[in-house]
Amino acid sequence: MDIDDFALDPSFAHLNHGSFGAAPRHVLKRQDELRREMERDPDSFFATVLDRIAKARHEIAAFLGSDPEGLAFVTNVTEGVAVALNSVPLAPGDEILIGDHIYGAVEIAARRTAARTGAKVVQVTLPGRADGEWTGEQAAETFLGAVTPRTKLAVFDHITSSTARLLPVRRLVDGFRALGVVTIVDAAHAPGMVDVDVSELGADFWTGNLHKWAFAPRPSGVLAVAPQWRDRVEPVIVSFFQRDGFPRSVEFQGTRDYTPWLAAPHALAFATPEVRVRNAALVARGQRILAEIAGLVPWRSDPELSMRVLRLPPGIAETTEQAEALSADIFRQLGCHTGIKPWPGAGLLRLSAQTYNHDSHYTHLATGLRTLLKR
Repeated sequence: MDIDDFALDPSFAHLNHGSFGAAPRHVLKRQDELRREMERDPDSFFATVLDRIAKARHEIAAFLGSDPEGLAFVTNVTEGVAVALNSVPLAPGDEILIGDHIYGAVEIAARRTAARTGAKVVQVTLPGRADGEWTGEQAAETFLGAVTPRTKLAVFDHITSSTARLLPVRRLVDGFRALGVVTIVDAAHAPGMVDVDVSELGADFWTGNLHKWAFAPRPSGVLAVAPQWRDRVEPVIVSFFQRDGFPRSVEFQGTRDYTPWLAAPHALAFATPEVRVRNAALVARGQRILAEIAGLVPWRSDPELSMRVLRLPPGIAETTEQAEALSADIFRQLGCHTGIKPWPGAGLLRLSAQTYNHDSHYTHLATGLRTLLKR
């Protein structure tokens, strides 16, 4: 697939797939057909939509290695995390364990849950904070070493967002379970980027996006729930089918737009192992190009991922305002979309690679960025 297979503007270099994703034209065509069907006969569409959602869910479950009865569609990981947090009983003095690479919205949700329940958020700092030089085992030891008798819940990433690192999910889930700690895994970037077997991972709650690396229309995500929690799931928004329990209690919300979920199975044909291998190799070359031409410092990376990170020079993009300004300058002057993230003591540039990207995109960014940063 190339840029012509997407609805993207070909005059820009889209190097930020990890933020919002992009669905192929073929998938968008299927979604448009579903929307036209809905508008032609809303009564018939909504009368049958639950059965059609269930069919789509079974196809997505097979792709993710999940029990279809333990999987629910959600709009995105933010919703999935919110449902999970809403379902775990917490009391004053309980601790919620999070890491310092956590996605911002998930941290906010954890802290709001703590404020509502009287629990306390404990944030652990992974080693190598300035350069990403930590291994999966070091990350596991840091997380598990922070558990106390008050730790009730651990929220951690499958793949970190700002820093593009793969965490040892199975090691963490097993370790936390042995210590009696409930697990919520933010797997926003996992579906379609890495091989996933949700049942084998065994997390209490695992939630991922389909519209990032699995080529589905926005917004579409899933929430997988372990058997012991399914009867205790509390949706954030209560619907008519609350009485049916999980997953319908989470999925059905009246006249919401269900077409992204119904079209999601049509996207799976594009999320192949060959695409993942190609993207991982391309973004590795992109990282080297930015390092060699623009002089940026590569962070440690995981070879199977389609995202890589480089550190910007000192004093650049170290705050949210600076990062947003640099991102706007890069787009305005170079015609490139990138992921610029503030990080303590550094600004980070996150690169993505998708089938519509080529080496020339990274060379163009690197050459222009070298000049832009000198100013």
